[in-house]
Amino acid sequence: MQQAAPRARITGIDAARGLALLGMFVAHVVPDGDGAAGDALFAIATERSRLLFAITAGFGLGLLTGGTRPAPPGERRGLRRQIAVRALLLLALGLLLTAMGPLVYVILDEYGIAFAIMIALVFLPARVLLAVGAPLVVLMAGLTAWGPLRAALGIGPDHLLADWFATGAYPVLVWVPVMMVGVGIVRLGIDRPRVLAWVGSAGLAVAIAGLGVSVALGGDLLAPTRAPGADAVGAACFTAGNVGVGLATSAALIALTARTPAPVARVAGGMLSPLAAAGSMPLTVYTVQLVVLRATTRVGADGIPTDDSWATFWWLTVGTLIGAWLWRRHVGRGPLEWVVAVASGRIRFGGA
Repeated sequence: MQQAAPRARITGIDAARGLALLGMFVAHVVPDGDGAAGDALFAIATERSRLLFAITAGFGLGLLTGGTRPAPPGERRGLRRQIAVRALLLLALGLLLTAMGPLVYVILDEYGIAFAIMIALVFLPARVLLAVGAPLVVLMAGLTAWGPLRAALGIGPDHLLADWFATGAYPVLVWVPVMMVGVGIVRLGIDRPRVLAWVGSAGLAVAIAGLGVSVALGGDLLAPTRAPGADAVGAACFTAGNVGVGLATSAALIALTARTPAPVARVAGGMLSPLAAAGSMPLTVYTVQLVVLRATTRVGADGIPTDDSWATFWWLTVGTLIGAWLWRRHVGRGPLEWVVAVASGRIRFGGA
C-alpha cells in the first residue's frame, strides 16, 4: 500500500492543543491554596485542559484518517494498524512514566486505550459519530460520577481497570465519546467557515447551558456539585459545559488563524506560533514535563513530597514555548512524535 501523503497541519488545532498543555502545567505545578485566584486558576485549568486534550485528540484522529474524505476501504487496514501501534506505544509509555513515580496522574495509558477503542469507530459516518458521541458524553460523565452504580459494581478507586475506564482523572468512558465528536467535526470540514460557525456557536450554547445547570444544582463554574442525588447530573452537565468551552475555543483559534483576512491571520499565526509548536509535539512536551517534575520533587515544609512551584511553572512554560518553537522551525516533527510515526509506519526512517 502506498503511504498517505502528509496533510498540512491546522495551526488553530495545534494552538488549542498547546493551550491544553499550558493548562496541564498549571494543574500539575501551580501550588494549591495559593489564594483564591490561584485556586480558581487551578480548577479552571484542570478540567478544561483534560477535555480539550480529548477534543484535539479526536481532531487529530480525524485528520490522520482522511479528514473530510475518509480513506478508502483499501487503505483503512493500514491506518487502523498505525492507530493500533500508537495505542500500544502510548499505553507502554504511560505505564513506564507511572512507574517512575511522579506526583501527578499520568494520562498516556488512558490515551492509548481510548485510541485502541477508536480503531473500531473512526470510520463511522460523521452524523453517526456526532449523534452517538454527543449524548454519550453526557451519559458517561454522569454514570462515572454516580456513586451507587460504582458501589453496586464493586468498583474501588484503586482498581486499575476502574481507574482507566471510570474513576480516574481521565476516564476512557468519557474520553471516547468526546473523541468521537472531534472526529465527526473533522469529517464535516473543521476549517470550513460554516462548520466553524456551527461548532463555535453550538459549543458556546452547550457551555452556557451545561455550566448553568451545574451551578443551579449547587456547583459552580469551577467544579460540579457533590450533593447526594445530584452528583451524577451535576457532573454530566459540568462535563458537557466544559466540552462546549473546548469546542468554542478550538473554533475561535482555527477561525482566527485560517478564516480571517490574510494580514490578520498572518499576525495571529505568528503570535500563536510558539503555542502551536508546543501543540504539534504534545507527547514530547508531556514526557519532558514529567521528567522535570520528577527531578524537582522535594519534601515540603510539612514533610510531604511536592513538586509544586511557581518557579518550575514559569521555567516549564517559557522553556516549552521557546524550545518547541525552535525545534519546529529548525528540525520539524517532535522527537517522540517522530519515533511514534516511524514505529507505526506513518513515515519512513529518516523522514520528517
